[in-house]
Amino acid sequence: MLKKIPVEHLTLGMHLEGFCGAWLDHPFWRTKFVLTDPNDLTLIAESSIREVWIDISKGIDVAASHAEGSQAALTALEIPPEPPVVQERATFSDEIKRATKIVAKGKEAVVSMFQEARMGRAIEAEAAAPLVEEISNSVMRNPGALISLARLKTADDYTFMHSVAVCALMIALARQLGLDETQVREAGMAGLLHDLGKAMIPLDVLNKPGKLTDEEFDLVKTHPEEGHKLLLEGSSVSDITKDVCLHHHEKIDGSGYPKGLNSETMSLFAKMGAVCDVYDAVTSNRPYKAGWDPAESIKRMAEWKGHFDPLVFQAFVKSLGIYPIGSLVKLASGKLGVVIEQGEQSLLKPKVKVFFSTKSQAYIQPEIIDLARSAEKIAGREDAAKWGIKDIDQYWAGDNG
Repeated sequence: MLKKIPVEHLTLGMHLEGFCGAWLDHPFWRTKFVLTDPNDLTLIAESSIREVWIDISKGIDVAASHAEGSQAALTALEIPPEPPVVQERATFSDEIKRATKIVAKGKEAVVSMFQEARMGRAIEAEAAAPLVEEISNSVMRNPGALISLARLKTADDYTFMHSVAVCALMIALARQLGLDETQVREAGMAGLLHDLGKAMIPLDVLNKPGKLTDEEFDLVKTHPEEGHKLLLEGSSVSDITKDVCLHHHEKIDGSGYPKGLNSETMSLFAKMGAVCDVYDAVTSNRPYKAGWDPAESIKRMAEWKGHFDPLVFQAFVKSLGIYPIGSLVKLASGKLGVVIEQGEQSLLKPKVKVFFSTKSQAYIQPEIIDLARSAEKIAGREDAAKWGIKDIDQYWAGDNG
């Protein structure tokens, strides 16, 4: 039996079943757990959440003195579903603020899941469903914001942030491929949990700043199968999530691992996972190398024959743009700029923030140019190092980076 109660009536020993309010408004990434820490009561009281659902079959009931004022409407066998909210299109600058909160809470969730996996606890995919929903909604409001933000990560939090990034990339790709919303969320969950097996790899190997030895690389290559084992022991884990976890390092020419699958034997979702995993890996800064420019990454990945399914890769490029957010480009006028938002009509005409003149070889007053409404056009990609430019991400991410 579930009861809806004011947060003031919460006590230790109660089993929280759900919060009445937005996922981002409450202080935990999980929504179902037994209250055992007084600090958790304080966090809930200090949040904007005013009511919660408790399960009295899994924890203690509300005090009799409070129960007298309860109404029959406050009990239920299951939490009534929230009415669907239409996700209105948002500007990049508006969505990046919300995406910052989602990414931070998403990282917290992945860190927690990895820790639980290391301790031998079964994975509960259902607990991560609200996170996938939030990421999905953010990508729907503005595809570029969260995807670009999740690319910014330190070497220490790479493994966790990579999971959040691949979740977002899988969602965007699934929508581009025309999959239904149930499959979109399945793809997102698969992206979130695809690297769970790395929880079983020693941290000194996972975060090694130099090149791995052959033995260490062989150890890292066990993570798809290790993750698959963990998911088999978990609850509410879909076949799609298990498939992507096991097969995201496969290649269509059969040279991948662990099973040596090919284009005929790889599922659509495994092909999607292969593209999204590699893109985020090569565009991220790692202990042993700097990340590639997003547009340069798209170009190089397109040249890797036998790695990715051509149709899936084509859809992936359409979902991100030929010049993804964060790409450094040179305009025909000689100005350098960073792509800050995709154009609605053409992949070749994004919004660009120019900040450097190659003619005078000097920084200029930053200016946003919408190439869809300008005579300017992109002459090509540019290498920041060639011009001595550092931290170009500040020009699109600002304080959120």
